[in-house]
Amino acid sequence: PQLKSSSVNQSTSNKKISQYRIRLEEKQKLRFHYGITERQLLNYVRIARKAKGSTGEVLLQLLEMRLDNVIFRLGMAPTIPGARQLVNHRHIIVNHSIVDIPSYRCKPQDFITIKNRQKSQDIITKNIDFYQKSKIPNHLTYNSLEKKGFVNQILDRELIGLKINELLVVEYYSRQA
Repeated sequence: PQLKSSSVNQSTSNKKISQYRIRLEEKQKLRFHYGITERQLLNYVRIARKAKGSTGEVLLQLLEMRLDNVIFRLGMAPTIPGARQLVNHRHIIVNHSIVDIPSYRCKPQDFITIKNRQKSQDIITKNIDFYQKSKIPNHLTYNSLEKKGFVNQILDRELIGLKINELLVVEYYSRQA
């Protein structure tokens, strides 16, 4: 009986990985990296399809320009979920108004600042001291004296440090819909 079980294990390891599985894994990598739901990702794919340019590239630009992701990239939060919590708890101001929606789409020329409360200032200052060791991407600028972030431009695909084949994600959804 043991010989039979080892041959079963051997046959499953030699199995060819299906195209569906490859696309599904890429989609899941993207979803879990940005911490978004299936429905949110589907909506972003639909928006990216309607936009001009490469659907995969536009999809990544949409995800990178989310407010929670921009705050994470600026070093104001240790993780994307941490940035989402800062936004939900109303610590973040975009263009002189409080924004408490993590999926808010940042545009070029947006100013991102901290609420003028001591608690907000302390949280962000602590995060910046610990987590802003990594280089801020070229599409963002951070002024440490004024504690302001600025969105310079929409991000280029080459600047995203994510090893994801976004075309496989788009193909995954093209088969679904």
